[in-house]
Amino acid sequence: MARLVSLCIASTVSVAGCQSESRRAADLQRDAAAQPQQEFIAQLRTLCGKAYQGRLVEDSTGSPDFAGKAFIMHVRLCESDRILVPFHVGEDRSRTWIFTPTEGRILLKHDHRHKDGSEDEITMYGGWTQAAGTPERQEFYADAHTSSLIPAASTNVWTVELVPGDRFIYSLRREGTSRRFRVEFDLTEPVPAPPPPWGWE
Repeated sequence: MARLVSLCIASTVSVAGCQSESRRAADLQRDAAAQPQQEFIAQLRTLCGKAYQGRLVEDSTGSPDFAGKAFIMHVRLCESDRILVPFHVGEDRSRTWIFTPTEGRILLKHDHRHKDGSEDEITMYGGWTQAAGTPERQEFYADAHTSSLIPAASTNVWTVELVPGDRFIYSLRREGTSRRFRVEFDLTEPVPAPPPPWGWE
């Protein structure tokens, strides 16, 4: 009986040890993924309060909403748990990118508003990072909310690149299709801050 109890205790200790090792391995893996994302967010925070002019590089849809318009991004608000980056297109101040860093991942959402500040019918779509990425590049894959809101966008992947002192790039690809969008902002020359985005006055 004593031998059986001893074996059970040894087995329990062994299982507990394995579980502890598994937790440590998971923690190390999470920390390894979080490091480049933390650096990416830290670099984005260095731009807080500044605005930059951009140019349309690619739009496979040829949308008149973007063609020939001026682009301004403004890293307007850096809070402890999120960063708000309005994206102005000409006189249209309806768009704000929201970056929310969490433990091991970053969430990108697109806040869309009308002039009166009310939410657009299509708003708060976006997604999460699925890999560590790099301090200069992160990819965000469409989440469940996006898939239910815009079924065609369920394979969207948004890429944000930030090369300090050089450029900021926002792009979209829809996997399995030819849908592409890309705008580049010049970080070498800040411009005057634009008015607040609609709904965030």
